[in-house]
Amino acid sequence: MTRVAGGTLPVWDNGPLQEWAAHPQGAAAAAPPLLTLGPLGADAPPRALPPLAGDPVRPAAGLRVLDLTRVIAGPVATRTLALLGADVLRIDAPQLPESQDAHSDTGFGKRSALLDLGSPAGRADFEALLARADVVVTGYRPGALDRFGLTPEELAARRPGLVVARLSAWGEDGPWGGRRGFDSLVQVATGIAAVEAEAGSASEDSKESRGGAKRSGTPGALPAQALDHGTGYLMAAAVLRALTEQSRTGGSTLATFSLARTARWLTHGLAGHDGPLTTGTETPGDALYDPADHLRETDSPAGRLRHALPPVSFAGAPATWTTPPGLCGTDAPVWREGP
Repeated sequence: MTRVAGGTLPVWDNGPLQEWAAHPQGAAAAAPPLLTLGPLGADAPPRALPPLAGDPVRPAAGLRVLDLTRVIAGPVATRTLALLGADVLRIDAPQLPESQDAHSDTGFGKRSALLDLGSPAGRADFEALLARADVVVTGYRPGALDRFGLTPEELAARRPGLVVARLSAWGEDGPWGGRRGFDSLVQVATGIAAVEAEAGSASEDSKESRGGAKRSGTPGALPAQALDHGTGYLMAAAVLRALTEQSRTGGSTLATFSLARTARWLTHGLAGHDGPLTTGTETPGDALYDPADHLRETDSPAGRLRHALPPVSFAGAPATWTTPPGLCGTDAPVWREGP
């Protein structure tokens, strides 16, 4: 196995599940639960949540969410909270804007602003937003925001009663606790790519037995960024759970998540598996299903978008978002009207 971690480029060579389980970071990711929820900072009075009413039902209505995330997992979490009624404001640095393609996928229901937290004006705008926020979601590597006074403890000290949801690639602890990472790298490091390669090879063997061509067993990947999306929906659910608990007990809450922990949860029990692994049932022509019923077209400032409908389902749930994604970074850094 080859690893390159110098500079800012994260690289990992493909390895099996057993190798990751024996690695110090694999052990660190296996130690905590799938997610953690715990008290944070000083006491705060119980939170009064809005009643579950309306058609559709939006259980996060009236809540303000500061979105300090990037790429997929964090933005999926805040997109889900926006679906459920939250006022979500995404903040990016002017020198590090999100790509419009990514924002057109994960920006439904949100607004998006640019703030330079290193400038007095940008910092003042951020503090004004924080003073009225209910939730802050962060998705940068551990420690990256500390220099701006944005540790969970500092955030809760300035805004008692806050829920802070913090996402990392590898987890809070272990030798890689402060490193960058993203879904594809975590799939490779944790052995998912090796599992997919084995399953792909089994499928190719089956094709070859029927007279088809066989490809070499190169590292595979899940058919979607499953760690990102799975973790994102998990984060949204945990935020709602934390807010519900706060309505009874008060206080501030820190919730932590990592792609590596989600990977371990998905692969639990596979490391000791004896025999070929498969990841699904092959169908004639590899045509799994027609996704048309799960897609919709929506006009947006970025053009007409063809996108998946939200997977959230409960009695009275909203069928889609109230607004399409706008152009990244074009909104004012203010909350919508309200107390």
